[in-house]
Amino acid sequence: MISGFNQGCMIKPPVTEPLSNILPNEPLLLMGAGPVPISNAVSRANGVVINHLGETMDRVIKNLKIMAAYAYQTKSTKIMGVSGPASASIEMAITNLLWPGRRVLVLKVGTFSGRMGEMAQGVGAEVDYIERSDARPINAEMVEEAFKKKKYDVLTMVQGETSCGVKTVDFAEIVRIAKENGAMVIGDTVCTLTTMPMEMDHWGLDAAISGGQKGLSSIPGVSVIAFSEDAWKFIEKRSVRQPHWCFDALRSQKFWGHQQYHYTAPVPGILALHEALRQICDETLPERFQRHLVSSKALQAGIEAMGLELFIPESYRLNSVVAIKLPDGVDSAKIRKSMVDMFQVEISGAFGLDIVRIGQMGEQCRAHNLFRVLYALGTACVTHGVPLDVSNGMALLEKNLQQPILPN
Repeated sequence: MISGFNQGCMIKPPVTEPLSNILPNEPLLLMGAGPVPISNAVSRANGVVINHLGETMDRVIKNLKIMAAYAYQTKSTKIMGVSGPASASIEMAITNLLWPGRRVLVLKVGTFSGRMGEMAQGVGAEVDYIERSDARPINAEMVEEAFKKKKYDVLTMVQGETSCGVKTVDFAEIVRIAKENGAMVIGDTVCTLTTMPMEMDHWGLDAAISGGQKGLSSIPGVSVIAFSEDAWKFIEKRSVRQPHWCFDALRSQKFWGHQQYHYTAPVPGILALHEALRQICDETLPERFQRHLVSSKALQAGIEAMGLELFIPESYRLNSVVAIKLPDGVDSAKIRKSMVDMFQVEISGAFGLDIVRIGQMGEQCRAHNLFRVLYALGTACVTHGVPLDVSNGMALLEKNLQQPILPN
């Protein structure tokens, strides 16, 4: 008997269940707003564990930063991974650039753009919102008016709002206005990075953030952030105490810039992100942008030809997360469940909106996945009494996949 251990008071071990009993026999095709399917190379990398310090990881980190710089279109070397979802990267940007006494203008068009305001409040910053609740983007004129009334230290916004499928059409122009008024800009590119153009240096972003599980087509749980050189100089001069130890960019740079210990890095996730970024670089951004554009436009054409209505007008519709209206009285949860039960295809619901969402990010933008998700959606709707022409939708999808689209 182990000394000092009272076996009579010991909590009994639980009845366990192997993961094989929990997971479906056939993996679901993830066609929602994230996470997205991953390639075999990313999957293999995610199954490897190496020392998070040493020559091998140093080489991985060096490559990853170079490839991430290409994705962000930046020459900045202040690029680092974050142990956590995209929201962790956002919080890292917020906590390093804001504190009590500093003022931030938050452009809120949905759940995720609004979340940045909550984080700013959490570090004690003064927060003002420009808010739209009508699923429309905030435009440059609205931002210009806000700066005429008050001075702001930071502006936050999303390039695409995942929760409702709205694209910030004036993204680059808004960055310009903010910079001309002395504000730094934090840009959420979680669902847009590598699915559409994003030019960090050319547009003047100070902090750009993205998660692994969406546009980059890697695994959830490791995200990536890039700070501009100007933002980094500002962070280095900070005199106010940093409230977050893990999210302290200067501490994080010990690992990501100097290969020194900060905390134990999420090794499999970093290796997976390395492979996802490698595949992006091998494909090249122009080819990847075109693949995403053709794929999403073809899917949208098929959805409309089938008889469903897209939620967002084309002029500010986000192509990487397509929001779809369902007819009145149709339960979106039942539609989604039928898609899973009949076809092992999963799409997303929404946050308080009567819509469903189909992702068009990374590996989702493959022809075989498009045909499967469109057929599953149409058939599930018909099963629940929605009169759709599924065959017509499939035909339009096929036709549009064969027609090249010139990007704007």
